[in-house]
Amino acid sequence: MKITQETKDLLIDKMNIIKTPGKADICLVGPVNLPVEQGDFSTVFQWYTWLQLEGADNDKDTVLDSLSEANLAFGQQSSVLVYGDFKKSEDALVRMHSICHTGDIFGSKRCDCGYQLHQSMKMIAEHGCGAIFYLADHEGRGIGLFSKSLAYLLQQEGYDTVEANEALGFEDDTRSYEGAIRVLRELRKDPVTLITNNPKKLDALMKHGLTAKDHIPLWGGLTEDNSFYLDTKVKKSGHIPKKKPTLIV
Repeated sequence: MKITQETKDLLIDKMNIIKTPGKADICLVGPVNLPVEQGDFSTVFQWYTWLQLEGADNDKDTVLDSLSEANLAFGQQSSVLVYGDFKKSEDALVRMHSICHTGDIFGSKRCDCGYQLHQSMKMIAEHGCGAIFYLADHEGRGIGLFSKSLAYLLQQEGYDTVEANEALGFEDDTRSYEGAIRVLRELRKDPVTLITNNPKKLDALMKHGLTAKDHIPLWGGLTEDNSFYLDTKVKKSGHIPKKKPTLIV
């Protein structure tokens, strides 16, 4: 069934085709008013999502006409939550958050991902301006959910998180931030402050074009179940906490 022109007219202005020489086009959609509630925290974010397009000379009509045949339910798309006047504010916080099915959705305490996601929302709302990029295809630092389950089994046998990924034939970290940085540039030109515990991640992002002036840490959610995992991130992945987190028992 084809999308009518009336429907297109309602959507076209909320779509933007990002073109970069030598790169696949990206279709950015939004903003959508998205009320969010996490415990006693509630606010309204502006939600965008994006899709990497195939081929050249893409336009908005073509994207909409091909939507029902694109099988997007069988892939992953990234998105971003924006708060405040992100485009013009002098100072904005940004969290590049990798999808974590177990931590973000199930509330698993084997990692601190769910804590970091929800705490980032609070930090940005309290700050008054910022964005959380929720990045698809980043599960398990880029190995996928199925492989992550195998890595977890190895971790139960004593492997740390880096050793488990490498034992399965992966590099420790295979994530790409290229699309996220291109979307960030579309939404904001001025430098941002990155929410991360990993200075190496900040350096890597800046080498790929991120305009950032600083980073601030986000430690918390330490439990007996994830203490070894967090310690490994400090010792092997370059994470540097400013203060020792308090263990939650």
